[in-house]
Amino acid sequence: MASAENKETASPMARMVAEMARTLRIQRGWTQEQEGKEIGYSAAAISAMETCAQPASDAMLVELNRVLGNGTPVFETARKYMRMERLPEQFQDYALLEEAAISLQLFAANVVHGLFQTEAYARALIGGSFPPLPDQRVEELVQLRMARTALFDRDPLPMIEIIIDEAVLRRVIGSEEIMREQLLHLVECARRRNVTLLVLPLDAGMHGEYAGDRGSMSLLETPEHERLVYLEPQDESILISDPAKVSTYAQRYAKIRSQALGPRESLDLIKRLAGVTE
Repeated sequence: MASAENKETASPMARMVAEMARTLRIQRGWTQEQEGKEIGYSAAAISAMETCAQPASDAMLVELNRVLGNGTPVFETARKYMRMERLPEQFQDYALLEEAAISLQLFAANVVHGLFQTEAYARALIGGSFPPLPDQRVEELVQLRMARTALFDRDPLPMIEIIIDEAVLRRVIGSEEIMREQLLHLVECARRRNVTLLVLPLDAGMHGEYAGDRGSMSLLETPEHERLVYLEPQDESILISDPAKVSTYAQRYAKIRSQALGPRESLDLIKRLAGVTE
């Protein structure tokens, strides 16, 4: 909803988009009403965007690029960064790295990793978090989380390996039906050529060794072959680039992997939990 408060709190990217759009509109000799007709919005919506009372939505940026982009991806690029700005602050730096990563190694100790969540699972998880969020913010975060899955089909394909603690698969989020849908989605993800899915079984610590006791982690390789580790304990963000520390986390991840079930055994377990009989 447009408001005077938005004008004061608008991000630098929203302000830049507003200025670019206004400048390009004037260069075309269009009124706000004329531009609105071209992109399918009211003159009031164009005014709200140009004054930052209501920053451009994802859909509006697509239309602005089509009509005012002059063959360049200027608004498409802005769309990417404005989407990032709507993410939780502690996640923003990692999100850009994840989007460009050539490989990911993930360990999910508590809930299904965001890249692998269904929309219903994500909505139940985000909507049930603490402190409670307004419904509008919940929906925004759900859609942003779903947008991350474009990574699976990016060209070039990133290589993604995920180890999921069995407790995550047994922990019902939302409802039995939502959880079954999530398990079936994991089965489909595991069939992708660029995805390896492993399960760390509940009995992994039976013989006194349990490498997953320190929680979730994400190991990432950038296009420049730099290796990083991302941790997110209790809404805090920790991005580690020190080679010695990254090496320690990589070794720990390797140990977790050695205690996990193989790909076929993991897939069979997920299918059984989902009630799939073959």
